[in-house]
Amino acid sequence: MSRMPHRDPALPTRRHGWLIHCLVAATALGVMPARSQEAHGLPTGSPVAAVATPASTDKPEKSDNALIGELPSNSVTHHDLTAAWGHVGYTATAGTLTLRDADGAPSARVFYVAYVADGQQAQKRPVSFFFNGGPGAGSAFLHLGAAGPVVLNFPTSNPTDGANAQIGPNPDSWLRFTDMVFIDAVGTGYSLPEKPAKAAAEFYGVKQDGSAFADAIRIWLEANRRERSPKYLVGESYGGIRSIKTAYALQTEQNIPLAGIVMVSPAIEMSLLGNTDNPVSDAILLPSLIASAQEHDHTLTPQSADDAYRYAFGPYLSTIAGPPLDADAAHQFYAKVAGMTGLPESVVAKERAQLDPQAHDVRSRDGRLYSLYDGTVSIADPYPEGIDNADSPEPVLAGYGLAYGNAFTGYVGDVLGFRTALRYDLLNLKVNSAWDYKQGSETVARGMPDLRKLLALNPSLRVFIANGYFDLTCPFAGSRWLIEHMPVGRDRVRLKVYPGGHMIYTRPDSRAALAHDVAALYAGSP
Repeated sequence: MSRMPHRDPALPTRRHGWLIHCLVAATALGVMPARSQEAHGLPTGSPVAAVATPASTDKPEKSDNALIGELPSNSVTHHDLTAAWGHVGYTATAGTLTLRDADGAPSARVFYVAYVADGQQAQKRPVSFFFNGGPGAGSAFLHLGAAGPVVLNFPTSNPTDGANAQIGPNPDSWLRFTDMVFIDAVGTGYSLPEKPAKAAAEFYGVKQDGSAFADAIRIWLEANRRERSPKYLVGESYGGIRSIKTAYALQTEQNIPLAGIVMVSPAIEMSLLGNTDNPVSDAILLPSLIASAQEHDHTLTPQSADDAYRYAFGPYLSTIAGPPLDADAAHQFYAKVAGMTGLPESVVAKERAQLDPQAHDVRSRDGRLYSLYDGTVSIADPYPEGIDNADSPEPVLAGYGLAYGNAFTGYVGDVLGFRTALRYDLLNLKVNSAWDYKQGSETVARGMPDLRKLLALNPSLRVFIANGYFDLTCPFAGSRWLIEHMPVGRDRVRLKVYPGGHMIYTRPDSRAALAHDVAALYAGSP
């Protein structure tokens, strides 16, 4: 992973592997000082006596992980949420589920937060299971960013100001149309392995991760008698692959077919993302660079984005994959790409139009340093004269994205009553570095083979994919290209692209549009 901004030395260093690091939106944080519920400005509700689910009533068993003892009992609280669409009373449960190995011994304690609307018919009410990517990221991003009953709002005057972000009621909460269970992968958030020395073999890999999530989902469904409810998975970033692997494990290992899968800014085929030596990867990236430039010039439209996609997979791809150009033709080609992306022609020529979005001279323009997660977001470049990319900070990764960890720690303790001295691991870099991306004969994680089989095995399964126009880590063109080449179930897969970057939901209008479109999916719209 060369030319990597803000790269952790424990992560892979192959040039085409930079995406593995970029799939994560923050780093681990400490515990936030306790504050009152009123200080949070949250929906009303007060903690009641802790109530344990069946998974938490086991007698204490010996653990090799001393931190397990710091996990409190499950906490159940009652709340109300009022928005323009109406009012809902709901019950929140913050707690853990116990996973067991083949011998019945505890293997992990999986942290979750469940929101269940009061007074609903459980058999007809959908339930959605959320997780983030990383693969070592906790679920706080989708929880406080997109779908939960509360949302972390960034100042409208400066959306990169994480220090002044505030939690408040979420007017776009998905609780309007589904119950929700947010789950942290083992080794992230408050989810802990019972035997840390065996955690990598048991949990930190593509297949075992999907199996662990499927097992946790089965346990929750059975404990809460929700086997007959319509079931959905929601994954972000690497959570795209995670959702596919979990869905396949639910289908084949747990006998649980799904109603649908929602993927937000997903990684689906890792080999197509972040590989600047692959012309198809270059074509996938280009429309997001063009869309970012058009947004800056106020010329972006759905039609202009479609034109950019067709140019990328037409003249652009045939040129970079074809015979070398002579000097005059190369100059004309580089000038065209520069004009479309807003980059200097000298930079485009140096990269031979196969642009590496992490390169400092691609990210740094006019004294501003632009984000890989949102090509329209920038901060003052601390090294405008040029610097090794490993020392060039990422505006989202090292900036305002960190606010989600601190905010979640305070919210889950003060409002949901789950108080612990444990640190909430928003991103566990040790999990990232230990992750096994191989599966069978595949040397890098792939989602499409299992997604094809799922769509063939389950004729009612529907998939919704949401991408941001300005995301340079998981570009929207990648999702579109993969869908266009699906031989089965293509009519049941919908792609929607929104103004925004990797974390679409940080823009209030896009968060609202995303909630509206997902609600339509759950209601049965194509």
